[in-house]
Amino acid sequence: MVDHYVQGRCERISPEAPVQVVEVEREYDLLGGAGNVVNNLLALGAQVAVAGVIGRDGAGEWIEGQLREKGVECHLFREDRPTTKKSRIIAAHQQIVRVDRESRIDITEGTGRKILDVVRQGHYDLILLSDYAKGLLTPSLTPQIISQRKAPVFVDPKSSWQKYRGADLLTPNRKEAQEIGGIPIGDDQSLQMAGRVIMEKLAIPNLLITLSEEGMALFEGEEMVKIPACAKEVYDVTGAGDTVLAAMGYSVATGKSLKEAARFANLAAGVVVGKVGAATATLAEIEEYERSLHKTRAQDLIKGFDEIERVVQDARRRGKKIVFTNGCFDLLHIGHIRYLERAKELGDLLIVGVNSDRSVRALKGPDRPIIPERERAELLAALEAVDYVVIFDEETPYRLIERVRPDLLVKGGDYRGKEVVGSDIAKETHLIDFVPGRSTTEIIERIRDDRDYR
Repeated sequence: MVDHYVQGRCERISPEAPVQVVEVEREYDLLGGAGNVVNNLLALGAQVAVAGVIGRDGAGEWIEGQLREKGVECHLFREDRPTTKKSRIIAAHQQIVRVDRESRIDITEGTGRKILDVVRQGHYDLILLSDYAKGLLTPSLTPQIISQRKAPVFVDPKSSWQKYRGADLLTPNRKEAQEIGGIPIGDDQSLQMAGRVIMEKLAIPNLLITLSEEGMALFEGEEMVKIPACAKEVYDVTGAGDTVLAAMGYSVATGKSLKEAARFANLAAGVVVGKVGAATATLAEIEEYERSLHKTRAQDLIKGFDEIERVVQDARRRGKKIVFTNGCFDLLHIGHIRYLERAKELGDLLIVGVNSDRSVRALKGPDRPIIPERERAELLAALEAVDYVVIFDEETPYRLIERVRPDLLVKGGDYRGKEVVGSDIAKETHLIDFVPGRSTTEIIERIRDDRDYR
């Protein structure tokens, strides 16, 4: 569907009726409904195929054009019905009224068979059903999609609950869970009861109930885990359910457990409700948000070459200044800390390249490193000044710098008058003086000589 936004300012009342007059300043369209799920998946870096119905109209053509432009595999079927379009009038960040153009009658059996063929013939890691009760996921088509058994099926439900029977995961909100289970949810005990009733009634092994400001509850087998909400500011909850469905699907498709996926989805929802409109959350935004909540694990900030390239691309789109530095960082000491803190002050995102064990031996000799590469990387990632760490195996980080293409390349003051590897790629090179008398080599020599380190 199309989410159509009309934004403006409101400074007077109409003389024709007691209503506000909005003077339009901006008007635009976004992909809505399942299209917002697609946008969220793309923001996370997933490859996406979409099957659905559009009308034989300009709005339908616009949707298909947008999806194809984004690289989505499209299986869109036209029917003689208007493409769903929701027009929202917004003034001073407040939605005043919404106008819907749509049909909610069931799609034809012929169209249903075409969609089922797409599901059965495709090769997908996971199938998401985004039900907006517009007539696509009918009581006859939905069970057939769920029963295909080539991939797990996650559902964001809307109505006619029995049609979801046998799905792998259902993601209702509190209101929907109360309707399905027939139990008012007011505390943990009633939440537990409602969840068990839903799972038994619909024969589903897993359930995720979203609870707005109270977070979410994951039912996995006999276990219920409550995940507290982590939103710092809530501006707009539009599309938050789409984000949860997309984040759950993405996480599980990439090998995460349901608990890990639910925590990830909770963070993603925290990002999007802090934005206006049907928004998305990228991996970098989610990681930044998690760090701001002091919940990030250092090991999650250690990236591979492909991952860091995606992180950088996203950060650059958001106007961030990328800083890069590198080193062995064996036996982390105060000199390292102050060097990295100064490097971070020069930009928005500090990426640290770390020599692998093999690379350190080639540079420093067979007795180094003292600390293995993964531990060195994790120690660095735990520092507040460091945003991401990448381990590289070559003796120089040139190949990594080619992938990062930093705005600023930082090295130690001992490189004055010398060529800095990667300076031909970075926009600018900056040298930072080390703390005098503080180096890993000196620490090792003092330990060997049994001297005080003062």
